[in-house]
Amino acid sequence: MKLVRFGALGQEKPGLIDQQGNLRDLSAIVSDIDSKLLGGGGLEQIKTLDEQSLPLVEGEQRFAKPIATVGKCICVGLNYADHAAESGMEVPIEPVLFAKATSSLQGANDDVILPPASEKSDWEVELAVVIGKEARYVAEEDAMDHVAGLCVMNDLSERAYQLEKEGQWMKGKGCDTFGPLGPYLVTTDESGDGNNRKIWLEVNGKRVQDGNTNTMVYKVPFLVSYISQFMSLQPGDVISTGTPPGVGLGFNPPVYLKKGDVMRLGIEGLGEQQQIVKQ
Repeated sequence: MKLVRFGALGQEKPGLIDQQGNLRDLSAIVSDIDSKLLGGGGLEQIKTLDEQSLPLVEGEQRFAKPIATVGKCICVGLNYADHAAESGMEVPIEPVLFAKATSSLQGANDDVILPPASEKSDWEVELAVVIGKEARYVAEEDAMDHVAGLCVMNDLSERAYQLEKEGQWMKGKGCDTFGPLGPYLVTTDESGDGNNRKIWLEVNGKRVQDGNTNTMVYKVPFLVSYISQFMSLQPGDVISTGTPPGVGLGFNPPVYLKKGDVMRLGIEGLGEQQQIVKQ
């Protein structure tokens, strides 16, 4: 099942994409796609609906981030060995975790706005995990019971802020518009744990990242279990699981985003995004 939030900024409605690829309006059934819905059994309610009975939404629509309010966004660094190599870093013996400001999250196709002083903003296509049930000290074999679904994320990074300033990576990760999420939340009955899916990103029509989630060092069930040992994960929380090689930092010389660039990215079965870079 593909759940979406569609409409103009501040006027979003809940919806789903039916088996024929049509957008259907869910607003008469549920108030929003949010933590209350995910944690309160709302997904099971939606699954019982006759999709064809829901109002059809005509015309082109904006897709907002698929979760109305994200409590926290935890990211995993250097989770692809070849990306670690291009970054000049070792594969960590345990997952590297950092927080991404939830204020950076936005719709899948919304414009990306570079910070005024940015000169080293970079792209990162990632598989994102959305929590559906509280996870606290969960075992790896039980981890997927706590996942609502998966989606695409562009974990943009300002490398000078991230790597050249003192302190933690989150300085370069939390800029406004630096977290396009969606277009869909694909529930686990359709997405599984996201392993063995093609993952890619293009800049101005050139394929720069072209990988597969099966090369992640730490897979989704392990990450959910691991993170839950340090903090409880709540419905609507997001885990972004790392990026394959091909980021701008890894080019020789490095290549960074500039005004007018167009990013297009996607993950097999989870949809595609496209953003225009502005400043």
